[in-house]
Amino acid sequence: MKNLTDSFLSLGLWSSAGSFGFNTDILATNPINLSVVLGLLIFFGKGVLSDLLDNRKQRILKTILNSEELRRGAIEQLEKARARLRKVEMEADQFRVNGYSDIEREKSNLINSTYQTLEQFEIYKNETIRFEQQRASNQVRQRVFQQALKGALGTLTSSLNNELHLRTINANIGMFGTLTEIID
Repeated sequence: MKNLTDSFLSLGLWSSAGSFGFNTDILATNPINLSVVLGLLIFFGKGVLSDLLDNRKQRILKTILNSEELRRGAIEQLEKARARLRKVEMEADQFRVNGYSDIEREKSNLINSTYQTLEQFEIYKNETIRFEQQRASNQVRQRVFQQALKGALGTLTSSLNNELHLRTINANIGMFGTLTEIID
């Protein structure tokens, strides 16, 4: 390794007067080369770099402006959606309140209708009971009357003779005559 370094150092000791050659002195040549390269880069690259930076700046500004517009649009849409949500919630509350009141009204109507129907059934039941009682009473009267007539006819036929028959007819004619005098 030492030999390699020595060989480079010996190359650096050559004289460069009047000839073209390499300067192998690393410490002397690098700052000069770097300053020349940087100077050339700055001179020629300044416009290109400035254009690239300006283009990049314009794209960033456009992106920011587009993002701001999109953000404003999103905020507007969000506000519209919130307004629609509030409106729908109010309508839902209104439907809910109306629904509950409609349900209560229908419930009350159904209870009243059922109560009225039950009252009608009670009236019909009582009328039917009265009618059946009257019919049963009439049937009992008819049977009693028929039995009484049969008994009276039996008694009359067994005890009726001519003399009794004539007296009954005369009494009935007398009553009929009295009735006609009263009516006239």
